[in-house]
Parts: sequence; C-alpha cells; structure tokens
Amino acid sequence: MSDQATEDDLDQSSAPLLDHLIELRSRLIWCIVYIIIAFGVCFYFADNIYNFLAQPFVDIARENGKEPTMIFTGLQDKFFVNIRLAFYVALCVTFPMLAMQIWKFVAPGLYQNEKKAFLPFLLATPVLFTLGAAMAYYIVIPRAWGFFMSFEVAPEMAGELANQASLQIQSLPAVREYLSLTILLMFAFALSFQLPVLLLLLARAGIITPEGLAGKRRYAILGAFVFAMFMTPPDPLSQLLLAIPIIALYEISIILIRLTIKNEDQADV
Repeated sequence: MSDQATEDDLDQSSAPLLDHLIELRSRLIWCIVYIIIAFGVCFYFADNIYNFLAQPFVDIARENGKEPTMIFTGLQDKFFVNIRLAFYVALCVTFPMLAMQIWKFVAPGLYQNEKKAFLPFLLATPVLFTLGAAMAYYIVIPRAWGFFMSFEVAPEMAGELANQASLQIQSLPAVREYLSLTILLMFAFALSFQLPVLLLLLARAGIITPEGLAGKRRYAILGAFVFAMFMTPPDPLSQLLLAIPIIALYEISIILIRLTIKNEDQADV
C-alpha cells in the first residue's frame, strides 16, 4: 500500500515538471520564430540599415569635402556583414517580444507583490537600452569619427612635410570593421544604461544598500573609466562620454534606491 502511494506521489510531482518543460519549449519556439521573421526582414533591408549606421561617417566625410567611401577586401565580406547586421538588429527589434515570452513563463510562479515589483524593471530595460544606443549614435559616434578622420593627410599638407615625397593619407574604412566598431560603441552605451536596473534589483534582493553604494563611490568611478577604456576607441573624448553617464547613472541609482526604501517603509507603517 505504501509503495503504491509513493509511486502516485512521484507521478504527481513529475506532472508539473513536465508541464513546465512543455511550456518552456513553447516559449522558446515563439522566440525563435520571432527572431527568424525579424532576421529575414532585416536581411532584406540590410543595406538601408547599414546606410543609417554609416550616416555619421558620411556627414563627417562631406564636412571635410570628401566623397564618403567604404571598401571590403574579401568577396564574401559584405554578405557576412549583412548577416551579422540583420542578426543584431533582429535581436534588438524582437527584444520586447522575447521579454514578454519570458514574463509569461515566469509570471505564473510569482506572487502578486513580486509581479508588481518585477514588471517595472522589465519595462525599463528596453527603454534604457534604446536611450544608451541612441546616445552613442547621435552624440558619441560623430565626435569619435571626427577625431579619427582628423589624422588624414591631404595632398597640400603632404607636400609641406620637410621636403619629403608627397603622400596622401585617406580614411577608407572597411565595411566589416566599421560595423564592428559601431555595434561595439552602441552596445557599450546600451549596456551601461542598464546599471540602474541592475542596482535596483540587487537592492530589492538585499544584496546592496544605498549607504554601501555611496561608500564605494570612488571604486565605482574608477570602474566606470576602466569599463570605458575597454569598450570605446582609444580617444579620451569617447571614454569621457561613456564614463560620465555611468557615474551619473550610479548616483541616480543611489537616489532611486533610497526613495524605494522610504516608500516601502511608509507602506509598512
């Protein structure tokens, strides 16, 4: 009799697990479908998307009186660039839908108060990601490209170099390298703008406190500059334009955590 009861308990405990696995498979299938559809659309418009990303370079080149030109040295380079670009953009475009599928899978296992606490972070993540990428594209990238292109040597300048042979040095970026550098910058800024979400989640979990963050401010500033050094081109302007927002977001996070704790204390009273 006891053996039969034990087998029944095992069957009942395995049934919810099987249901969860089926639900997980369903959510993963939807995520893959979203990405495949978005990838196909983005690949079709890959040239238009690349032209949009290249617009800062085009503007700087025309300001310097040049016809903007890019090159690729391998016959397959542009094809693989389009594939990479379509995949990156597809992930960004489908992120809200992917996050919604994750939410639908996780939400049934949360209490009502946990849902209310987690949902704002889920909504804030794509907004902050977009703001960070937009800052990189509209503010940082044009200035970085202008800095790099200032090292060109025009023919009239080359002829004045201490009676040396005239040498013209032009900037002809490769499409693959340009995409990698642009995506790196935009991703670095988008990732850094997730700092408030991360710190608020850690504070809700009781891992960090606003006082602890304030006490480690000097290390946060150092870490911001180290992160900017590795994630941006090696020019001081780009590093400052990334490090300063990270430090500002760190300070904003401390304020938000204090306000959150204050509101929770008032709610408990």
